Amino acid sequence: MNNLIRGRPIAEFRRIIQDPVLFIGLILVVVFIIVAILSPIYMMVEESLTEKGQELFDRYLNSPVYRTIIRNTLEMGLIVAALGTTLGFLLAYIQVKVDVPFKRLMHITYLVPIISPPFAVATAVLLLFGRNGMISRGWFGIRYDIYGLDGLSLVLTLSYFTVAYMNLKGMMQALDPALDEAATNLGANKFRIFRTVTVPMLIPGIAGSFLLLFVEAIADLGNPLVMGGNYEVLSTRIYVSIVGLYNTTAAAVLSVILLVPSLLVFMVQRYWISRTSVVSVTGKPTGTPQQITHPLVRWLLFGAGLFVSLFILLIYGTIFAGAFTKILNINNDLTLDHFDFVINGYGSEAMKDTTKLAAIATPVAGLLGMVIAFLVVRKRFMGRAALDFATMLGIAVPGTIIGIGYLLVFNRPNEITLPLLGTITLIPKLTGGRAIFGGAGAIVLVFIVRSVPAALRSGVAALSQIDPSIEEASISLGADNIGTFRRITLPLIRPAFFSGLVYAFARSMTTISAIIFLTTSRTKIMTHQILNEVENGRYGNAFAYCVILIGIVLVAIVILSVAVGTTTGAEKTMEGGA
Repeated sequence: MNNLIRGRPIAEFRRIIQDPVLFIGLILVVVFIIVAILSPIYMMVEESLTEKGQELFDRYLNSPVYRTIIRNTLEMGLIVAALGTTLGFLLAYIQVKVDVPFKRLMHITYLVPIISPPFAVATAVLLLFGRNGMISRGWFGIRYDIYGLDGLSLVLTLSYFTVAYMNLKGMMQALDPALDEAATNLGANKFRIFRTVTVPMLIPGIAGSFLLLFVEAIADLGNPLVMGGNYEVLSTRIYVSIVGLYNTTAAAVLSVILLVPSLLVFMVQRYWISRTSVVSVTGKPTGTPQQITHPLVRWLLFGAGLFVSLFILLIYGTIFAGAFTKILNINNDLTLDHFDFVINGYGSEAMKDTTKLAAIATPVAGLLGMVIAFLVVRKRFMGRAALDFATMLGIAVPGTIIGIGYLLVFNRPNEITLPLLGTITLIPKLTGGRAIFGGAGAIVLVFIVRSVPAALRSGVAALSQIDPSIEEASISLGADNIGTFRRITLPLIRPAFFSGLVYAFARSMTTISAIIFLTTSRTKIMTHQILNEVENGRYGNAFAYCVILIGIVLVAIVILSVAVGTTTGAEKTMEGGA
């Protein structure tokens, strides 16, 4: 029996080989993972293990300064993960379990951080609550120094809580209402149901959200550069090692140090999920979802949810106001000079390059995610779990580390291992006929690597809800695997496919950590330009960039929503992308 069980993956793999198209697809996926994900990580680790790198390891790990930086990074990550997960849980609970007005409006405001650069929030918070902030100094006369851990925790929580919110909201909506009804019939009150039924069923989602926010926080670069002050973290020290000191070995060593907690929490998350079985939907849910109607609890929770919505509107209202005024809070005369600078001046190239590269990466990431999901869910072969694990490294490994790895890989044009820089033109005539690997080509690959995991998870969730017998019937009627995937499977998972596209485009347009080391004078990226404007104190130009970037992402979301053809429109598509 054991031999039979062990032989099944091999037999399944042989069946894949017998279908040439599917086999080629599997080979392409494996090549993509090796070249685009594993090779940069390997090169970074290899660089850190050189003789110079080992000396730097000893110096950094024994230095009180660097120990403080490492402690700051972990401290910031834990605080942001705890705050972001708690906030996401609270807002998701209000949306699903509490009878309050304006739910849809509040929900839309909670999604706004998805489509904007994270450090846009940091810039607005500085203007509102900084040393000369419009609210802190202007209204209350307080010269508050928001730079450091408290400011970073605030802006990072606001930037990333949406990840936990959407994750937990989806899980709460999937809970069978019959569970609450059964607990009520047994005499449990609402609080006891919350404590003994709702929270235990959501523990995997809570743990996953906590770990994901931890990785996002310790990997973030833009916000620490804007808000960090004297509170240094590893991502900013890596940035200084490359941009200020041109020391790739030091950056690689620091990246490996940052990689350790990131991979550790990723492994813990996967181990937790693999050993935790929480079945909340065993068929069509029965019963009616119970809503919290107790006046005191209801209105307290409504006040909390409304406060977060209004605070987000205040932040983004500041961004829009700053884009249309000369110098916000100093000279509030209306002007279009900032947009003129972006559209007709230096920023026009960044807009074109960023949109083109995101548009190239989006369909590739979406389709690749669906193909890998199909292989992981529908096929049984040796290495299937490894395929899923390696793909998810694209999001588990901090973007800063991915960027360092690509810098090391694509900045070695004469090596035989990956001779890509200046030797392959990925998309002809994209940038006036210039070869784009090492610049735009590497950026496209980074966009794809960072977006495929979301498309993969969306595809896995959608395929898990589809009865395999539908595809088996197609194959039994003579269709091959690729024909079945194209004609049967892909149409059924179309909403998940386009949700992956939305996420890929939005993330590509707003990312900074993973591509900041890859931008060149030939390839300009909007988020990098925004960061330059912020660092030079030209907040109006930065806000104009942000408004245009948000507009581009919204237009893309509407286009993809129309393509999906769902009745819920752009907002539903944004949910799937989240």
